[in-house]
Amino acid sequence: MRAFLDTPAVPPTQQARLLAAFSRDAHPDRVYLAGGEHLNEEGKPTIPPIVSQIKQQMGTDPTLIPEYPSALGLPEFSRRATELALGRESRAITENRVLGVQTVGGAGAVRLGAELLRRWYDASSSWRGPVLLSSPCDESLAEILEAAGIGELRQYQFWDAERCGLCVEKLLEDLKECPEQSVIVLSASAHYPTGVDLSQEDWKRVSEVMLMRRHFPFFLMPAQGMCKGDIDQDAWPVRHCVSLGMELLCAQSFSHNFGLYGDRVGHLLCVLRENSLLLAVQSQAEKLVRTLWSCPSVGGAHVVATVLGNPAHFVEWQAGIRGAVERCMLVRESLREKLRLLGSTGQWDHLIKQGGLYCSTGLNDQQVEFLAKRRHVYILPNGCLNISAINSRNLDYVAESIHMALTSPF
Repeated sequence: MRAFLDTPAVPPTQQARLLAAFSRDAHPDRVYLAGGEHLNEEGKPTIPPIVSQIKQQMGTDPTLIPEYPSALGLPEFSRRATELALGRESRAITENRVLGVQTVGGAGAVRLGAELLRRWYDASSSWRGPVLLSSPCDESLAEILEAAGIGELRQYQFWDAERCGLCVEKLLEDLKECPEQSVIVLSASAHYPTGVDLSQEDWKRVSEVMLMRRHFPFFLMPAQGMCKGDIDQDAWPVRHCVSLGMELLCAQSFSHNFGLYGDRVGHLLCVLRENSLLLAVQSQAEKLVRTLWSCPSVGGAHVVATVLGNPAHFVEWQAGIRGAVERCMLVRESLREKLRLLGSTGQWDHLIKQGGLYCSTGLNDQQVEFLAKRRHVYILPNGCLNISAINSRNLDYVAESIHMALTSPF
């Protein structure tokens, strides 16, 4: 008996196809700008020195007992992650109406949040959607939501490819026109893949529409601190919505800002309107976790809790984050200047108006294909690239390649 005889192969993702093409490419100047890790000047994943130090100490710490954590994860980690997102003085925390659950990475937080929504969001009406995603967005988001049983997914306009910037008015129009009580997935900072973010004034307008239409915000915060170099500024949209009394979910990830890519440290925040609902929602989350991953791993969570719980470590960690952000901003400015000196067509100020790990160049499909086939420079099909993968060794080549893509007759 052959149980899986008729199982079809799943097509590879965009990034998997690009990485495979890059791996086959033997050109000495090849450059891969489509990765998901935050890299340093040497092209290696950025790991804050304090994180490496704590990991070494943990290896010889006799007090760390290798036992299963609870399904909800390490309480100290959850407490610190919650304070990082909402601020220690948040009323939601002091009123004890915030549930925090340690998850298997940011993707695990999205999946758990989706499971909770499908089962208990407006349960009396058997709610199954819609959930609105930004256009463009991470291609895995829709797959995670669908796997959780979300029946209806829609998109709201976010990026204007012609102007290489946000289309705030269209975004607001889409939020006004979608059904009341829709779930809106929002990037708190460092939107993937465009690298652009709403201003605080824009967020105020968005939150007004959300309140008016009774929408439910589901925030993504994949790298708090690594967009503007300030953890409070990056979390401002979430804190603002909480201050307005809104209930919400927030999926946090600690891969980028702690360099914990292999540890899969994530966290789901659920801010409720009433404390009386906390234990019921917690019990449902715990039940779901037992069916999804039983319990999370503890190593990376111990690192995060140790850094956030020690004032000296916290200061050192923040300094490391600012250094990484400043390097990326310098790369953006250098790339813009190189393109200007080469006489590249168009305006390139949008490069320095963006933030975080990703950068939207505005290149079209033909130009992206030219970069890969003729110049061995690999970026995402939508023209977005990982800005941290550009360094002093490949900056000139990347700038020249983009200039050639813009001027080539194809």
